[in-house]
Amino acid sequence: MTAILVRPLEAEPFAPFGDLLQAGPSPIMINGGRCERHDDLARLAFLGDGRARVALFRSAPVSLPYRLTMMERHPLGSQAFMPAGPDPWLVTVAPDSGGRPGTPLAFIAEPGIGVNLLAGTWHGVLTPLDRPAEFWVVDRAGPGPNLEEHIFADPYTIVDGV
Repeated sequence: MTAILVRPLEAEPFAPFGDLLQAGPSPIMINGGRCERHDDLARLAFLGDGRARVALFRSAPVSLPYRLTMMERHPLGSQAFMPAGPDPWLVTVAPDSGGRPGTPLAFIAEPGIGVNLLAGTWHGVLTPLDRPAEFWVVDRAGPGPNLEEHIFADPYTIVDGV
């Protein structure tokens, strides 16, 4: 089993896989100056006859070290995850390697930081750390095969490197 060190989630190393969902540097003030609006935070895609869907996911927690046994991807649309609670969570992604996930990368998302995964990005399942968590999800709904899963013959172990 190969160990993958967790690193802090930062925009630049995560960019090939998607976007961080957090306040941007140049908000627009609205509602009489009482509200900041941060636009265009994610590169959303809903291919074919797809449409945007908003859902609430509830996920069981994991702890580090974590055994990564599978990854999935959605070739027809992006998928955005925004935690509803105040806790950090684990984000795992991998480059494509001939139609399979390459070597995974693991990130710790700080409280209040979400991610938007680009269409076709290999990723792990939702993994809140240490206690159950809820996530708001924006993804593609519609016809067509939009889920591919890969089970690792030799699972990875995600270990704390932060």
